[in-house]
Amino acid sequence: MADTSGHADTRGSGSTAGPPGGTAAPGSSGKEGSAPRKSSWKYIGPGIVVAATGVGAGDLVATLIAGSNFGYTLLWAAVIGCLVKISLAEAAGRWHLSTGRTLFDGWASLGRWTSWFFVVYVVIWGFVYGAAAMSSSGLPLQALFPDVMDLKWWAILTGLVGLVFVWFNKYAVFEKVMTVLVGVMFVVTVYLAIRVTPHLGEAFAGLLPVLPDEKDSILNTLGLIGGVGGTITLAAYGYWVNAKGWTNTGWMKVMRLDNRVAYITTGIFVVAMLFVGAEILHSSNIAIASGDKGLIQLGDILEDEYGTATAKFFLIGFFATSFTSLIGVWHGVSLMFADFVERFRKDRAAAKTANADAPPHPASTPAPTPASGEEVASGAHEKSWPFRAYLLWLTFPPMVLLFEGQPFRLIILYGVLGAAFLPFLALTLVWLLNSSRTPPEWRNGLLSNALLTTAGLLFVVLCVKQIWDQPWADFF
Repeated sequence: MADTSGHADTRGSGSTAGPPGGTAAPGSSGKEGSAPRKSSWKYIGPGIVVAATGVGAGDLVATLIAGSNFGYTLLWAAVIGCLVKISLAEAAGRWHLSTGRTLFDGWASLGRWTSWFFVVYVVIWGFVYGAAAMSSSGLPLQALFPDVMDLKWWAILTGLVGLVFVWFNKYAVFEKVMTVLVGVMFVVTVYLAIRVTPHLGEAFAGLLPVLPDEKDSILNTLGLIGGVGGTITLAAYGYWVNAKGWTNTGWMKVMRLDNRVAYITTGIFVVAMLFVGAEILHSSNIAIASGDKGLIQLGDILEDEYGTATAKFFLIGFFATSFTSLIGVWHGVSLMFADFVERFRKDRAAAKTANADAPPHPASTPAPTPASGEEVASGAHEKSWPFRAYLLWLTFPPMVLLFEGQPFRLIILYGVLGAAFLPFLALTLVWLLNSSRTPPEWRNGLLSNALLTTAGLLFVVLCVKQIWDQPWADFF
């Protein structure tokens, strides 16, 4: 039975995990104690969280610039970007529910290289992202209250508020706050889209897959598709699904509805900002800066066009967009890091046991206990020291960058690792969900394989481009 809060009663369901690298154990499809729940709006939650976290200020600026440069021509690319991310998040959620194992546990079953990639990625990425997220959240506050304090102090304040909030609250409260902030984002972006009076005929024409007649139009289009709504937050979706209390296949229909809501919401944000870019910037031939400061410029333009109230309303939406990304990463990636550490500790404990017992046959060496979605659902990870250690890593070391500026070589590594993560996610999900690690009835079908493979190839192309574009000569 499910209670009114949407959490599953998992008593007696047992572990649904199989051996880390082999065939799923009997019953691993989660059939025991997992009668299908009716797909219902009252359960929606993780999808709202992943939509809020995935759409940051950078996504809104990229979409604004696309609207500014090409009008409505690339509307179809933004829609496809949402479909691509739906397939990735659905695959991550399906892995968690069908196997009872976490995504990191699945990655670990593919070999040690996945663990090395993950730990290097989250350490470097978290250090640079922490500064970027705090700065992005501080910018609209400085614009709203210009005479109070400098940007770096606003940034530090938002980081500390995010730290305290995530440290002392479990998933249920976190989800409620994210839902309120998403409501603010939704109202602001839809209001702006209506306020600029879009030309609906041109907008519908933008749904036809046409490339702009510009240099590098293919790569710009692929970049817009790949940049819609989330990077590592797509991998965190399965953890939020478990944190909600969904731990077996009985929640599969609910998860899929939740996931569609996530990317329909994302699509509305993106399309609304493309409308704003097309109508205000493209029609007036106004260019804005890339990055978060482009949104401050947009606020100034909105004030000139529509008055101070509209500009301040927009800045409130800008803050909601940035701060949801901050606390979403503070929570979701810390959950993933806690799972990584827990898996590492179990591996070491299993190895010590094996060495102490010195079994005569290698086949009798005990395998480490797989990481369970039920562990995440219990809330134990959210109070663990690895979770809180990564929270501190996201908050305090990046403050140095707010004062000293971002080190050049680290930024290049950050760009390369960030570009490599989505190909890693897409292609490992194809591997996991077509193997004996996943129960047969929940493996990929033709459509899932087509979408995930297309996503993987798209992100490989974008990864190669990003690596190619780095100033490697200066790096050395």
